[in-house]
Amino acid sequence: MLRILLSAILILTNAWAALSQNATDIVRKADEKMRGEKSSYSEMTMRIVRPKWERSISFKSWSKGTELSLVYITDPAKEKGQAFLKIKREMWSWNPTINRTVKLPPSMLSQGWMGSDFTNDDLLNQRSIVVDYIHSITGTENIDGEECWKITLLPKPNAPVVWGKIVMWITKKHYLILKSEYYDEDQILVKTELASQIKQIGGRTIPTVYELLPAEEPGNKTIVELNKIEFNININDSFFSLRNLTQAR
Repeated sequence: MLRILLSAILILTNAWAALSQNATDIVRKADEKMRGEKSSYSEMTMRIVRPKWERSISFKSWSKGTELSLVYITDPAKEKGQAFLKIKREMWSWNPTINRTVKLPPSMLSQGWMGSDFTNDDLLNQRSIVVDYIHSITGTENIDGEECWKITLLPKPNAPVVWGKIVMWITKKHYLILKSEYYDEDQILVKTELASQIKQIGGRTIPTVYELLPAEEPGNKTIVELNKIEFNININDSFFSLRNLTQAR
């Protein structure tokens, strides 16, 4: 009887490990689908919507792997030239108006990026969903006609993350993240991100519109439209430097 019980426990343990590994592979593939396996360059427009006003910001973005990224604001004119650099887990901003580079302290990571519902931490922790969380498949659901894995991400012990839980819906066909829910440490929903307008762009079938909805601020949302993207382009590591932060175009 003991031998049978031990065998059953071993089988369940191995099955759980395999499922967990599969979930991690799915998240990694979905992440690389949007970032590129090596690098990417993109042009986007972000629309910040509030109950009484809205405004748009256009920007260019370069990334290499999960540790290097640079963002350059192209519009509106009064904010054109502002740039943001990420190297590993550190982030700097450049403002040409005051001719100054500022390193963002940890206390600023939870603040809205350019006044949007996206935070500086969202930009900084691009690698986070793959390396800082334990992944598990917790179901399957249909989102906008696409069969999806429902995957729950729980932070690893001592991981430098702000979310107590993330739930993602990733399509089985193209590994696209169509929906993400972000919860705080008390498991209260903070925001939901929805992806739509799936098109062929940059040689891949991917969503081109992302809508971020804060849970406790009805009427507030941020919409990002992907206008152009190129994957796995040649970029030297030296491009992602404080010197180039002030010169990137």
